[in-house]
Amino acid sequence: MSILVTSARNQFRGKIASITTGAVNSEVVLDIGSDQIVAIITNQSVEELGLAVDHTAYAITKSSWVVVAKSGIKTSSRNQLSGTIISCTSGAVNTEVVIALSGDNAVTSIITNESAKMLDLKEGDTVTALIKASHVIIAVP
Repeated sequence: MSILVTSARNQFRGKIASITTGAVNSEVVLDIGSDQIVAIITNQSVEELGLAVDHTAYAITKSSWVVVAKSGIKTSSRNQLSGTIISCTSGAVNTEVVIALSGDNAVTSIITNESAKMLDLKEGDTVTALIKASHVIIAVP
């Protein structure tokens, strides 16, 4: 469900599970059903948005910031969302990959055609969407 009209393909509604405050940035963990999304945002943003545990918020990320991986990869990415490819559409340069997550969520990734070919991606494949916590934008209603 979209909350804003933006060019960002991925918008997840959830409840804030935790906020860990550091010297400059905070880690915000958002429950989006059976998955969680972690965002790293400034302490000033936490304050200005009025974020608190159990409040509703949205995690937003552009599809070009989502990396697609097959099983067996080790990564430092905080957000590792596993699911099944429900759509794989190739264009002239890029391929759009839509991954159904558990529950009603899906995540969209735009990758190069060469990457899609190298991974041999097709509908029904189990993959993991990787999103750096610093590539997640938090919004509030």
